[in-house]
Amino acid sequence: MKKGNKTKELKAFSAIKDQYIGEEGSSNRNLYEFELKLELIGEMIKAMRKERNLTQEALGKLVGVKKAQISKIEKGTNNITINTLVKVFSALNIKMNLQIELLKNQPYQA
Repeated sequence: MKKGNKTKELKAFSAIKDQYIGEEGSSNRNLYEFELKLELIGEMIKAMRKERNLTQEALGKLVGVKKAQISKIEKGTNNITINTLVKVFSALNIKMNLQIELLKNQPYQA
């Protein structure tokens, strides 16, 4: 793409992630992908909560946690335990499937 006399190089998003976050499989990239998944789970929980006309406080009472915990989960700013996640999904009447896969026959290294 040209703009004036300068040429701009377009890069694929994956190449940008490789450059600035780390290549696929690196500890930085794994952490980034994990945090992104937490954020997406939080957004889904928020949407389902609203669809069921529940406040964060009401969902917290159903789950046994405070409103602030639900807020943190929805924002993806809190590492959620599987136990809490199961309780949230149960309270929202959401079916959950958990898939665990060993990659490259190597243990995860942070």
